[in-house]
Amino acid sequence: MTTRTRTDVLLMSGFCAFLFFYGLGQFGLVGADEPRYAQVAREMFERHDWITPILGGHAWLEKPPLYYWQAMLAYSVFGVNDVAARIPAAIDATLLVIAVYLFFRKFRPGVEVDAALITASCAGVIGYARAASMDIALAAAFSIGLMAWWAWRESGQRIYLALFYVFMALGMLAKGPVAPFLAAAVIMLFVLAARESRLALRTFWSLGILLFCAIALPWYVAVQIRNPQFFREFILEHNLARFSSDLYHHRQPFWYYLPVTALALLPWTVLVIAAMLQPVRIWWAERRLVSPQPDVEWQFSMFACCWLIVPVAFFSFSQSKLPGYILPSIPAGALLFADYLRRQFGGEENVSRGLALLHAVLAAVPIVPSLLIAYIVTERRLPAGPPMLFALAVAFALCAAIGLTLVSRLRLRMLRFVTLIPVILSVAAVLRWGATSIDQKLSARPLAIAIASVETHQLPLAVYGVSREMEFGLTFYRNQTAVRYESGHIPEEEHLLVAPASWKVNVAKQTAGRRLLFLGHYAPQGVDYYWVAARP
Repeated sequence: MTTRTRTDVLLMSGFCAFLFFYGLGQFGLVGADEPRYAQVAREMFERHDWITPILGGHAWLEKPPLYYWQAMLAYSVFGVNDVAARIPAAIDATLLVIAVYLFFRKFRPGVEVDAALITASCAGVIGYARAASMDIALAAAFSIGLMAWWAWRESGQRIYLALFYVFMALGMLAKGPVAPFLAAAVIMLFVLAARESRLALRTFWSLGILLFCAIALPWYVAVQIRNPQFFREFILEHNLARFSSDLYHHRQPFWYYLPVTALALLPWTVLVIAAMLQPVRIWWAERRLVSPQPDVEWQFSMFACCWLIVPVAFFSFSQSKLPGYILPSIPAGALLFADYLRRQFGGEENVSRGLALLHAVLAAVPIVPSLLIAYIVTERRLPAGPPMLFALAVAFALCAAIGLTLVSRLRLRMLRFVTLIPVILSVAAVLRWGATSIDQKLSARPLAIAIASVETHQLPLAVYGVSREMEFGLTFYRNQTAVRYESGHIPEEEHLLVAPASWKVNVAKQTAGRRLLFLGHYAPQGVDYYWVAARP
């Protein structure tokens, strides 16, 4: 290992360790999906069942198994806890960063470390790398697969095409048929733009298709045999119906993914947009030529543009929209800008003052909500006075440092370092000053601890009028299914009840004729918890 390679490894290891792994357990699982996915993996782990996802003792067939398998392995090593539930995503993000580095080292040498660190520091990658979900697993498999496809296209070596099919199969196991579908759409759009129709036919390699089927299909066949309702629930309801209707109440405007993508690409958004202009201009200039001369230099950037655009455009037509859907686009933006950077290093490295200023502002802005995260989470608004002035002063100092560096003689050579400073500070600020507030306001973990402290033995759990986030959070942290009073299935035996503090009258009505003992109040989320006697 050369000195340069050793330095590269140390840099990537340090950044991945901090951005993806450090402080994974400083706040509990948040939202409805994190604790739900973690609980599904736990129930599969406890049953030693690698086929059927289980939630509350029943088949839960909304998602494929790749994340669950990874979490089960993590549970076997680290025990069942929220850190172990998040480790698979952190590992997937790290593998993505390593793959980007190796790809650029082989096919676009000179900026391999830049490409890897740009990918690692995108806000979308950092956020989902620290979450117990399958979004980063899909993004990593999809991205590695498309890089392998380009490696085959450029080198002609079938081993890369085989890797493309392997990672599309893993993407199929991560989140379903959306992975090969989007890959096919990206490749077809690029083939049309580059006028290389035969390239599409060459991609359909019989041995590669067999390899894909050998990896992806066994689980689908096994789960269908064991659960005849799988096709209806997974394909028809959670893929087709989710796309074509607002069945799960995630409706957003058509343009929703434009700001989401811009935020997910921070702090590199402005530079990614700038990097898109050159290949688009070249394509526009050559579109009417009868026989344009192929140019691998711009064609790779054009491929990255197609890759960035397709998931965003496709999911914009979906009637159900969630931010994680377009995560597979984000590595494309990082690769596009890294390749742009490589070409600039070979030229005069000019950065216009306007572009430098815009990049500096966008790179520095995230430090403001990061420093104020505790107040924002608690009060759901930005503070005024000294805290805001302090955050703005820090952002201004970072903005000035980045802008001055980009217009100085150092220019792009120092770009990644000065831009990574606010990224590191933002992550550190959230973990240092926001973790406690996030844990108390957005996670069920402290509530579960408070309830356990007044129990002599674990009782059945019921909830009434609380959010799905709290319901699934309590399910994971207590490892028991919470029964909802709203469903009409009120437990006959003695049990615990969690309800909003403002629902005391409703609770009294629902428990009429039974002893009711107030156990405590959890102020950060405004809920009370009670002991309810068995029905006489």
